[in-house]
Amino acid sequence: MFVITWRTLNINEPLSPPLPGITPALDPLFRPASLACRHFQKQVRASGRPEPILIAIEQADGLIYHFHTEIFPEHSPGAEANYFHIERILKFLLWSRGGWRIHFDGPESIATKLKAHYRDDPTGTFDSNTVSERMFDHPLEIIATKNIPPERVQSQALGRHLKGCRIGFDLGGSDRKAAAVIDGKVVFSEETEWNPYFQNDPQYHLDGIMDSLRKAAAHLPRVDAIGGSAAGIYVNNRVKVASLFRGVSQDVFNSRVKNMFLEIRKLWNNVPFEVVNDGEVTALAASMSLGVNSVLGISLGTSTAGGWVTAEGNITSWINELAFVPVDYHPDAPRDEWSGDRGCGVQYFSQQCVGRLLAPAGIEAPKEMPFPEKLKLVQSLMKKGDERARKIYQTIGVYLGHGIAHFATFYDLRHVLILGRVTSGEGGDIILNVAKEVLKLEFPELASRIAFHIPDEKDKRHGQAIAAASLPKII
Repeated sequence: MFVITWRTLNINEPLSPPLPGITPALDPLFRPASLACRHFQKQVRASGRPEPILIAIEQADGLIYHFHTEIFPEHSPGAEANYFHIERILKFLLWSRGGWRIHFDGPESIATKLKAHYRDDPTGTFDSNTVSERMFDHPLEIIATKNIPPERVQSQALGRHLKGCRIGFDLGGSDRKAAAVIDGKVVFSEETEWNPYFQNDPQYHLDGIMDSLRKAAAHLPRVDAIGGSAAGIYVNNRVKVASLFRGVSQDVFNSRVKNMFLEIRKLWNNVPFEVVNDGEVTALAASMSLGVNSVLGISLGTSTAGGWVTAEGNITSWINELAFVPVDYHPDAPRDEWSGDRGCGVQYFSQQCVGRLLAPAGIEAPKEMPFPEKLKLVQSLMKKGDERARKIYQTIGVYLGHGIAHFATFYDLRHVLILGRVTSGEGGDIILNVAKEVLKLEFPELASRIAFHIPDEKDKRHGQAIAAASLPKII
């Protein structure tokens, strides 16, 4: 079925795309964006009058990224689907690229609806406020124009500095990690459970980070540099937006969180210090370990982290926040608890997804049980050969296969690294194998082009820490 809006779902709609060839065992209503977009484009071309659309997304420093698509001509059969297609594409661009000004070469009527969406709709205002205002320091603008500015892109090298005595840390939603690294070799690492999401006093976060750094430093003769990864957006070591601090009020965030890592650097005698988005470090770790580029790293943890390393081995100015990109177009797709939007990545590629699938699988767990504990429950059942647990992993595998196919529209993928707690053990093998089968069946051209990778045990333990530790350059 093809979804025109969140509120209408007509199984007789002539644009209805085929159902997934492999049905998610626990989610028969799943309507992947990958199939919906492909079918929409096929029908547009079949109309004989495809109308080209060019979207340019501009960032605060003048960088501009282009994206091309096609829609039905206005007032033609099928044109009622145009807005939904464009709105979902633009949401993906906002959360994968990031920016504050949208140049739109397309129908004025669609531009008008987009402006109203980002001004008035709760999900639109969340995207506008979080991405454009908080990350890029400007209110979102949408400009309908035929004079699209030329593309201006930028990439830069990230990390790969291994000499010296370094600390690498990673801050997740359920645990924080720290490692001591000497000339690229891990001499100590530790993982500590914590619960940062809904703590309203950032002293909790600061104390936890300092505790991990001190434990790592105790295993080094000196500390030459500190590098870290964390969920969120960081610019020049300043916190712009981070789910780790979602429990902190905006006033306290502005006064105590924004410059927290600058404060930590001072506490460590101003050694070279870099903290970046955890997804970027995930992709960097894959590139370093595998010796390849054009890598999209996806971590299925408490949330969903994404990172992109270009064919040249660099990172871009893209934000790659795959937790918020739309991957399911069903009108009753699960809501993201933070943005309120439906069908976003976090509900398909994370511990939250595992928790959501417990009930459909027939597995009982207390509602208040934390997501990491729900994952442990499923993992323990999987070890016992429980078919209900297997169905959870099979379902996530279908999600992932279609997710990768959709991501390939926006990234020139050659390699995909899949990691995170959800992928541990036999369940991770099921996820990966099912995802590969989805690509072979539905997208054979991608199956022959994209290689999947799961880190080995050494990389699982130390890869992220080494990559994080390699971020600062010692001058």
